[in-house]
Amino acid sequence: MCPFMQFIEGGRKYQCGFCNCVNDVLPFYFQHLDHIGRRVDHYERPELSLGSYEYVATLDYCRNNKPPQPPAYIFMIDVSYSNIKSGLVKLICDELKTVLDRLPREEHEEASAIRVGFVTYNKVLHFFNVKSNLAQPQMMVVSDVGEVFVPLLDGFLVNFQESRSVINNLLDQIPEMFADTNESETVFAPVIQAGMEALKAAECAGKLFIFHSSLPTAEAPGKLKNRDDKKLVNTDKEKTLFQPQTNFYETLAKDCVASGCCVDLFLFPNQYVDVASMGIVTMHTGGTLYKYNNFQVHSDNHQFLNDLKKDIEKRIGFDAIMRVRTSTGFRATDFFGAIYMNNTTDVEMAVVDCDKAVTVEFKHDDKLNEDSGALIQCAVLYTSLGGERRLRIHNIGLNCSSQLADVYKSCETDALTNFFAKSAFKAILSQPLKTVREILVNQTARMLACYRKNCASPSAVSQLILPDAMKVLPVYMNSLLKNCVLVGRPEIPMDERAFHRQAILAMDVADSQLFFYPQLLPVHTTDAKSDAFPSAVRCSEERLSEGGVFFLADGLHMFLWLGVNAPPELIQGIFNVPSFAHISTESTQLPELENPYSKKIRSIIDQIQSKRPYTMKLVIVKQREQPEMVFRQFLMEDKSVYGGVSYVDFLCCVNKEICQLLN
Repeated sequence: MCPFMQFIEGGRKYQCGFCNCVNDVLPFYFQHLDHIGRRVDHYERPELSLGSYEYVATLDYCRNNKPPQPPAYIFMIDVSYSNIKSGLVKLICDELKTVLDRLPREEHEEASAIRVGFVTYNKVLHFFNVKSNLAQPQMMVVSDVGEVFVPLLDGFLVNFQESRSVINNLLDQIPEMFADTNESETVFAPVIQAGMEALKAAECAGKLFIFHSSLPTAEAPGKLKNRDDKKLVNTDKEKTLFQPQTNFYETLAKDCVASGCCVDLFLFPNQYVDVASMGIVTMHTGGTLYKYNNFQVHSDNHQFLNDLKKDIEKRIGFDAIMRVRTSTGFRATDFFGAIYMNNTTDVEMAVVDCDKAVTVEFKHDDKLNEDSGALIQCAVLYTSLGGERRLRIHNIGLNCSSQLADVYKSCETDALTNFFAKSAFKAILSQPLKTVREILVNQTARMLACYRKNCASPSAVSQLILPDAMKVLPVYMNSLLKNCVLVGRPEIPMDERAFHRQAILAMDVADSQLFFYPQLLPVHTTDAKSDAFPSAVRCSEERLSEGGVFFLADGLHMFLWLGVNAPPELIQGIFNVPSFAHISTESTQLPELENPYSKKIRSIIDQIQSKRPYTMKLVIVKQREQPEMVFRQFLMEDKSVYGGVSYVDFLCCVNKEICQLLN
């Protein structure tokens, strides 16, 4: 019978809870079910016919049972001495005048509903009133950073289109306003607190865009000290360098999530800034951390401005909470990503966007039914760009098998690598790196030994046998082990390791696959007049050639490697210079030339770049010159300069472990 039927009138008739019609039993039954017992409105009901669908949520799913307000973006700019003198503040202000026209909006709306606000800061905070009826913006200073508060409500968060002229005036004035500053110390945590309080006062969710450069050493909550101690590397205390140095930022992250406040952090460090502490709020609120080392306005602006544009324009959901449900026999036991969890079931994200992924670990503790399979439902409750509370549902059914060979045959190696990376990067907060590396090698050997023992045909004991679906697993695992996060070397800056760790914890499978095994493309072999993409080659020095030009990208870094005997016509076409000796490695962009070679390589770069969340800075590398050492770290099948073994040596190591397990 239809699940919506209910008895009425003492049991003589039925009422449908879906359409409210009243019928006798038989007419009702035949009216609502087809000849195979399925509801006739099956294809009209998304929850019956689609794997993914979305509802507008009722007031029961809204904060305080009230419809949510449209979200807000608050731009918070560090106006300390170095940022003013470098021209960074002017660059940010000039770009905001343009990019705010492209604030994201609902598909059916002509304009964005997102409101904007502006704060500048050094040791104190400056709030700006940009109400549309003002002739000039008004500044209010909050000097009590110990008990930070929002000095104005009306006129702080405004509609950009309505207040355009006042905002543009403000953005023109900010670089001049602080032109003579000598203040080099900054606060950081009070900046986040102020933004969160502003969103709470406006009763809306939102995002803070923070542009910051230095370690926050000014006297204020969240003050940090330089703890970049190289002596702790490769000791049991190394894990403390990945942990925030104070609990303050963990608590702040929790408060931000509870308020629907996301933090996106644009960092421009010239020295140690303690990314492990400052980035924790970004990671737990579903935000993104961008890091530009030794930023130079004239050469690095392309990378930063592209990141800023993409970040402001991307479609996102606010104040989100996710639950994962399963059918009987298995359950979700762990979650990894740019998330916060206050309990074991609710995944909380102040913001969820298209560039983030949540990796979920499932464990089965009962027998799974091969006929019905394993069912998973993921439900996300969030607020849309227009301020509408919505519920998005994803359902998936997975096949189950009692045959171990079927499990290996359907294994997703890329997803497995993503999971192992996130598990390892979570584990280093509590275990020595040496232990984590040993666990990864042991798990790899155990998986392959199990296949060898239970699924493979008999063969010589010393022979390494890999399942077809897992042939690339060893190369991925070796790449993971050679990643700077897991390689304890004093030469690698701690901030860089912490940044990579946080970036990977939020990556989806495609991005982590590219990150651990970069794409190496022989540009010189491709036909410049063809639309075909060059086929990737293995990441090894033996694939390079003195007469070649190779492009390498891993999602965070991008290189163009040039052999000493690269064809002059190719060099002329790409760089507009006559020979290898004339190529400058200072540039971070290729010149836009009207010839097939230039157009081809720029289209390759654009195509790879368009699929990645971060804008990659192009580094031009000439064979046999010093920067080539950096490039070689990304040739994953070779021995690393930091001590990681080659792919061949890793295979021997794993095979030795497998033999020991089988014996």
